Amino acid sequence: MEAAFGTKMLYHPKELNFPSVVVSKLQFAWNRNVAISGGDGTPLISSLSLQLCQFLLFSFMKQRVSAAKVTTIQMREANNAEYVGLEDGVSPKLENYTKVSIIPLVFLIFYEVSGGPFGVEDSVQAAGPLLALLGFLLFPFIWSIPEALVTAELGTMFPENGGYVVWVSSALGPFWGFQQGWMKWLSGVIDNALYPVLFLDYLKSAIPILADGFPRMIAVLVLTLALTYMNYRGLTIVGWVAILLGVFSLLPFVVMGFVAIPELEPSRWFVVDLKNVDWALYLNTLFWNLNYWDSISTLAGEVENPGRTLPKALFYALILVVLSYFFPLLIGTGANTVPLDRTLWSDGYFSDIAKILGGVWLRFWVQGASALSNMGMFVAEMSSDSFQLLGMAEYGMLPECFAKRSRYGTPPIGILFSASGVVLLSWLSFQEIVAAENFLYCFGMIMEFIAFVKLRIDQPLASRPYKVPLGTTGAIVMCIPPTLLILVVLVLASLKVMVVSLFAILIGLALQPCLKYSEKKRWLRFSNRSDFQSSERIIEP
Repeated sequence: MEAAFGTKMLYHPKELNFPSVVVSKLQFAWNRNVAISGGDGTPLISSLSLQLCQFLLFSFMKQRVSAAKVTTIQMREANNAEYVGLEDGVSPKLENYTKVSIIPLVFLIFYEVSGGPFGVEDSVQAAGPLLALLGFLLFPFIWSIPEALVTAELGTMFPENGGYVVWVSSALGPFWGFQQGWMKWLSGVIDNALYPVLFLDYLKSAIPILADGFPRMIAVLVLTLALTYMNYRGLTIVGWVAILLGVFSLLPFVVMGFVAIPELEPSRWFVVDLKNVDWALYLNTLFWNLNYWDSISTLAGEVENPGRTLPKALFYALILVVLSYFFPLLIGTGANTVPLDRTLWSDGYFSDIAKILGGVWLRFWVQGASALSNMGMFVAEMSSDSFQLLGMAEYGMLPECFAKRSRYGTPPIGILFSASGVVLLSWLSFQEIVAAENFLYCFGMIMEFIAFVKLRIDQPLASRPYKVPLGTTGAIVMCIPPTLLILVVLVLASLKVMVVSLFAILIGLALQPCLKYSEKKRWLRFSNRSDFQSSERIIEP
């Protein structure tokens, strides 16, 4: 029996000759859809989902083969026979590893995006107290919330380690998916090169020998290796470390707030001089401190029940990030014992404010919190970068070796490549790193917004455990303000940053065809998986 439903052809499961176990597995997906049920009440299978059925059949046959293989192994072991597996190069299965729960995930997102108020001081220097406070209240509505909503929807639609690479590939094709992965990975590595440098900058006041020269180079290398090892040992460890670091990093500002209460003057919060605003520094500071919400999507495959956990974690992390910026700025600009001199507000000024308000002990606490915060941001960023490479390898964009896992479930090749990039880039200045990172990040975000809208239009019925409560028109309107902001950031970039970043983009454009050629010549092994189209995914009834 064959029936037409719209433009789709419908088939009875028995006509497809599927085993009964496969038919029973398919039953739950269509048994509520009376409109496409057969005459005997058995659900019909659309041609759109035929490939899904075939995949289940393949899985069923594979399970039978695996069961037979296990039985053979047990028989050999019972006879004391030595067994040598033919698949000794295959990485450990993902199911053997503990998934990340919501609390560690919240702090991982916190460190992907923020890590605390360290680095927000330049907003006061650029625009004064009022605009700095308004910026960290309003900017999340223009940028952070739209980016987090896109991440929540697409991250649950594609709960895989490829993250935004899979999103763009599904909407625009594998070529642009590779370019997205290249630009995002490179911007992440560039961003990560900041943290060992900033870590040592906060320690050099106590250990002057780390200020420059050969000792500083050795310290950067040792620090990078130590933090890289944390990533290698497993993501769950990284998640709980992020919790401890987050609590330690935020507590001194809570203490600072209580100490400053008697000295607060609300009138100081409204100081503004619109004729003396460095808009480039102001916008770049806001943008750098409030982006990277999408980075957690590259770890979606490691998340426990991502359809529920990821949207909640993004919501809680958004509140935590905004409070971690706004509250310290409120204290620093409102306390009457702190000089209201904008030129003093630069990186590290919160430690001076801590000394003014609480004494040397509070200053040491803030300095230690800043150093450890940078360590937490490094760990979270490297986790995201390395699992992104793993996801790209699983889809055949990178050689198969990037998809292999260690016995801890982590991707050692991706970690090694990310760590190497950090070491090579750590010689750059803070300003150069931030500018180059923002430029590459902007191009990647443009493709993400396009993919978000295109998937809404092309695949409206694809399963989305979380869906932004807006129609197609609303989704487009939501993406307009952050897109305009991206254009402003690109225009404000210096010529040097533009040239270097565009050169990096050209490398990505050439690298993808080279990898395809090496795959064709069989110089490198690649995965055959390329099912980016969500038309092959489960469709909502």
